[in-house]
Amino acid sequence: MITRTPAPVPVPAEEWTASRLGWVQALAPVLNGLGAMVLTAGLGLWAAGAGDLPDGAFPRVVAATVVTAVGGAVELTGDAGDLAGAAGGLTVMPLSVTLVGALVTGASFLRPLRHRAGATGTAGWAARVALLWLLGLGGLAFAARRTFAVPLGGGTLADIGAALGAAPKVGFRADVPLTLLVGLLWLAGVLLLALLVSRGVPLPARPARLQESVRPAAYAMVVLLLAFVALGTVTGLVVAVTGGEPTRSLALVLLGLPNLVWLALTLGLGATWEGRVDGPFGLPMPHVLDQVLRADETATLNLSTLSGHDGRVWWLLVADAVLLPAAAFLMAARSPARVRAWRHAVHMAVAVALTVLMILLTGRISVHYGLSVLGIGDLGGNLSGGLFLRPRLWGALGLALPWGLVTGFLGAVAAGRVLRRGEAGDR
Repeated sequence: MITRTPAPVPVPAEEWTASRLGWVQALAPVLNGLGAMVLTAGLGLWAAGAGDLPDGAFPRVVAATVVTAVGGAVELTGDAGDLAGAAGGLTVMPLSVTLVGALVTGASFLRPLRHRAGATGTAGWAARVALLWLLGLGGLAFAARRTFAVPLGGGTLADIGAALGAAPKVGFRADVPLTLLVGLLWLAGVLLLALLVSRGVPLPARPARLQESVRPAAYAMVVLLLAFVALGTVTGLVVAVTGGEPTRSLALVLLGLPNLVWLALTLGLGATWEGRVDGPFGLPMPHVLDQVLRADETATLNLSTLSGHDGRVWWLLVADAVLLPAAAFLMAARSPARVRAWRHAVHMAVAVALTVLMILLTGRISVHYGLSVLGIGDLGGNLSGGLFLRPRLWGALGLALPWGLVTGFLGAVAAGRVLRRGEAGDR
């Protein structure tokens, strides 16, 4: 018996073209998001003076900044010879770069979904974007590595280093596997939040009902965070124009403005942070914060301690007392009319607590680097130092809940006096 192998079924040209077109379209969120982050990081680092780094290291530092902006890990490395040691660590997220990337990536992801009905089309689109995102982020992570020679200067320190064969080198490199894992989680969070906030994406019945219940609170929190960033941007630009250090102010706006203004949001709620700055390192922040953090011991940051240096910090409380009820009003006005005031209060409390938790987790900063000889401590000479900033987590969350309950109830009462159509999807 003669068996014949069936001829392969040809793929219609239309399907093949559509598949290729889908992958090309999926490049847009990746290229737009990563490109916006690279541009923002590059401009911010240039304003901070990183453009003068030797050996063409500037692009490498830009890549490392983007890696940290999505929560990736960048390790500090060091080598100081056989009889000397080096150690360091780095944990920081430049939230200006993070925010720009999230906004651009989310908007680019949503645009084609307006023509892709159903869960299958949305899941397939997200999977393509995720795969291309991993490829792009992986390339940046591999590029984020560089080593620098550290001059010991002249005098005794240089003589000791020459005698002991200590030739300090410091550098950094991205942890590629960890960066890809955390970066994928970051992308998933951005896409999920984009779907929750958007009203123009067609979803199946069950996800649509979930979106209807969650969207008003998610939208209100996004507007709240962006409102603080907008106020900070205006303030930073005014300082850049009228102050004596315009490039420093520009670097702050482009690299770490949300780090500062969202910290201010939590301080206005009554939260407490702890921190310290030691050595040549510093934080791009107002003088009052830098002054408090350079104390001999671990400093406590809250409205009470900061007001001893500058009484204007009480305006942070006023800002929260105005913007949180406004966000609660927005949430209630975009919710179905059948939702009662106490439910608005609960929704607002949960939303504020989750928002504060996000700020507490992403706003942590820890940097340390030191060189030692024969294990007897740092060499000094501006070759060592560190800084850290961490929140008192449970106290801040405990304050966020009552703030959310009270402002949520007030916003619901105010929104009840406004003519509404009845359903969140109609607003």
